[in-house]
Amino acid sequence: MKDKIAEIKKNSIEEITNCKNLKDLNELRVKYLGKKGELTIILRGMGTVSPEERPIIGSLVNELREEIVNLIQEKEKEFKNQELLKRLESESIDVTEPSKKVDLGTLHPITRTIEEVEEIFLGMGYQIADGPEVEKAIYNFDKLNTPPDHPARDVQDTFYITDDIVLRSQTSPVQARVMENQKPPIKIICPGAVYRSDSVDATHSPVFHQVEGLVVDKNISMADLKGTLEMFAQKCLGENTKIRFRPHHFPFTEPSAEADVSCFVCGGKGCRVCKGEGWIELLGCGEVHPNVLKNCGIDPEVYSGFAFGFGVERIAMAKYGIEDMRLLFENDIRFLKQF
Repeated sequence: MKDKIAEIKKNSIEEITNCKNLKDLNELRVKYLGKKGELTIILRGMGTVSPEERPIIGSLVNELREEIVNLIQEKEKEFKNQELLKRLESESIDVTEPSKKVDLGTLHPITRTIEEVEEIFLGMGYQIADGPEVEKAIYNFDKLNTPPDHPARDVQDTFYITDDIVLRSQTSPVQARVMENQKPPIKIICPGAVYRSDSVDATHSPVFHQVEGLVVDKNISMADLKGTLEMFAQKCLGENTKIRFRPHHFPFTEPSAEADVSCFVCGGKGCRVCKGEGWIELLGCGEVHPNVLKNCGIDPEVYSGFAFGFGVERIAMAKYGIEDMRLLFENDIRFLKQF
C-alpha cells in the first residue's frame, strides 16, 4: 500500500508540474481526488490493511491529498495569471491615440432664462409652484375674476378641449390652486408653458412660456411690488436697469399696471432695440383683486397681495438680442450653437 502511495505521489507531481492548460489540470484533479480517483480508491481499500498500519496509511494519504491540492491551486493560479497577461496585451488601449470628438450641447435660451429667473426669485425667498397645462375653465377664468362674457374667453383667444376644459392661457391658475390649498403668507412663482390662439409671427406664438409671481400677506402694497420688480430687473437685465409703471387694466388685479424697463442697450437714451423710446415693455402686474382672494377662500379684509407675469421669450429676446421669436422654436442648430 505504501509503495502504491509513493507511486501516486511521483506520478501526480510530475503530471501536475508538466500540465499545459486548465482543462488538463481539471482532469488531473478528477484523476487523483475525484470520487473514483486513485487516492479515493486507496481509502476505500483500508479494510484490507492491518489495524496497526491503518493510521500510518491514512496519514500518508491525507498528506498526499493536501500536497496535490496545493500543487493544483498553484498551477491554476499560474494559468489564470498567464490568461490575464494575454488579455491585457490583446486589449491594451493606446492612450496617445486621438479620441472621438463628442459634440456637447448647451441649454436652450428659454430653459436658461427660466433657470436664471428661478434662481433670482429663490434668492428672494420665493417658492416654485407648478400646475396642469390642461386646465379647468373655473381656474383659468372664473376664480381669476374673468366673467363668461370677457373677450379672453372667446374661442379666438383660447384653445378649448371642451366647454369646461382649456389649454391654460396663463400660469395664473397655479396661483388660484395654491391660494385654495395654502394659507397666507404666500410667496410663489409659477413658470411653465401656456397656449393662446395667436398667429405665428416675429413676436407671437400659439405656445410660449410664462413666469408669474404671487405674494399674499398682510399689508402688501404696490410699493412692495415695484421694489420686487426693480430688484428682479437689475439682477436679470443689469444693475443699472430702472423700472416704471403705466396704468393698465387686468381683471385679476386692481389697480393694474404695465411695467417697462429702461433699455438695457442704450440705457434709456433711445435706440433701435427700444424703438427710440428708451423703455421696453416687460410685464403686467398689480394688486391682487379682492374678488380673486375671495374666490380662493382668502379674506380680502385681512390680506392683500400683488401679482405679476411676463413672457420668458420676451426676457430671452431682450437678454440675447433676438429679434424674431420664431428662432427660439425652429431648432436651427446654427442659431442654438450661439448659446
